[in-house]
Amino acid sequence: MLAAAAFLAALAVLFGAFGAHALKARLAPDALALWQTAVQYQMWHALALLAMGLIGLQGAPSAWLRLAAALFIGGIFLFCGSFYVLALGAPRSLGMVAPIGGTAFIAGWLCLGIWALR
Repeated sequence: MLAAAAFLAALAVLFGAFGAHALKARLAPDALALWQTAVQYQMWHALALLAMGLIGLQGAPSAWLRLAAALFIGGIFLFCGSFYVLALGAPRSLGMVAPIGGTAFIAGWLCLGIWALR
């Protein structure tokens, strides 16, 4: 979890800088806003993975914690990934992937909540 968090957070910073500098003059405002939304969601979930990894260091992470981490990683790839490619001009039909990633995020937060209640 810690390694995934570190790499995904680094990519979020890289993608944020790329959007702010290289894409700012090339993308329409709505496409740039989509890019920035993807960066924000990626960073928030990378930080959540970091916290979960640190919690996992305190003892063996439970199945709920591991499932939450997997869902967050899947959500980043599906939700954020679809937003990145849509912002760059991919066919709008790829936007159908975003709700699957969003559902993965929600399910991940629910798994984290169940873990916390146990």
